[in-house]
Amino acid sequence: MNLRIFGASYAVTAVALVAAFLYGGVQGLILCAILGILEISLSFDNAVVNATVLERMDAYWQRIFLTIGVIIAVFGMRLVFPLLIVGVTANLNPVEAFTLALEQRPMSDPTSYAALLDHAYPEIAAFGGMFLFMLFLDWTFEERDVKWLRWLEVPLAKIGQLSRLSIVLAIAVLVILANTMAAPDELPKVLIAGSLGLITYLLVNGLGDFFDQSADPDEDGDGDIRTSSGPSQLAKATGRAGFFLFLYLEVLDAAFSFDGVIGAFAITTDPILIALGLGLIGAMFVRSLTVFLVRKGTLADYVYLEHGAHWAIGALSIILLLGIGFHVDEIVTGLIGVAFIGAAFLSSIVRNRRLAAEGIDTHKTADELAAEKAEHHS
Repeated sequence: MNLRIFGASYAVTAVALVAAFLYGGVQGLILCAILGILEISLSFDNAVVNATVLERMDAYWQRIFLTIGVIIAVFGMRLVFPLLIVGVTANLNPVEAFTLALEQRPMSDPTSYAALLDHAYPEIAAFGGMFLFMLFLDWTFEERDVKWLRWLEVPLAKIGQLSRLSIVLAIAVLVILANTMAAPDELPKVLIAGSLGLITYLLVNGLGDFFDQSADPDEDGDGDIRTSSGPSQLAKATGRAGFFLFLYLEVLDAAFSFDGVIGAFAITTDPILIALGLGLIGAMFVRSLTVFLVRKGTLADYVYLEHGAHWAIGALSIILLLGIGFHVDEIVTGLIGVAFIGAAFLSSIVRNRRLAAEGIDTHKTADELAAEKAEHHS
């Protein structure tokens, strides 16, 4: 199964490295490999969160995620998106922006492609940070059977019973950070970008919920009773529901990739190498890892992985929002994500061993575990 899932990623990696060598020689090959490794190592939290959504999609939409989704990730986010940002901020058309990118001017040159993209980072960070922050808040305010950091998750779930709290808190954080950290001339742009990130989350998530519930009403005809963070836990989503889950995944991937795309310019400003390394190699492996987690049932076996990934999202969203005023190194961001995922994985192993020693099914819910433990001890 591993070769079947990762085979395409291995093949694409080989093609990308050959293309990088033909394009930029040995230096191009090395830079492409570094970018690919960087993207993979910093994207484990992205893969885990993607897997929680992909589990909801039927086989057709999973294939779409692995085909059309890869094209969007490679050419949309890693190539076209930076060109559009530079074009808008520097008043250039796409051809002029691409030509500027190929000139390979250093970032110290304020008219260079890298410098122009870096100058737009506050707005990029505000958009991506708000999208991920809303995702994190909705998840933390959700009542769940399984809890990892109980001392935090239990009180947050109680607080989350206040309707629309996540929206109020997200807007408050945006306004405070924008007014205290953004440059005066950047303030309107940052507020608009952050607001668009919030609107995008609410729109995509809301449409996904609407079609999900329309396609799969519950037995009482009232629609699915679900929590507010991301897609619901209904039967496999198809049709329009599957489409909006796919759209949700693509926006989520975009929000995750913002920081990496900007950080890639510390390695190279060449858009072709960035598309090959971050896009073809990195994005493809992240998608294969996502499918691997779904097919192997890893999230069901290691129940705290989803928790660790969402806490990593919370950290990433805060780091992005702080990017309104300054840019945190991507290595720091990646290490924080790996730390949360690693801690959640180890906690899951400890939990599974403890329950197995007590003769209890590790896949049961918290209520079922409590009842079974009570019966076991009686």
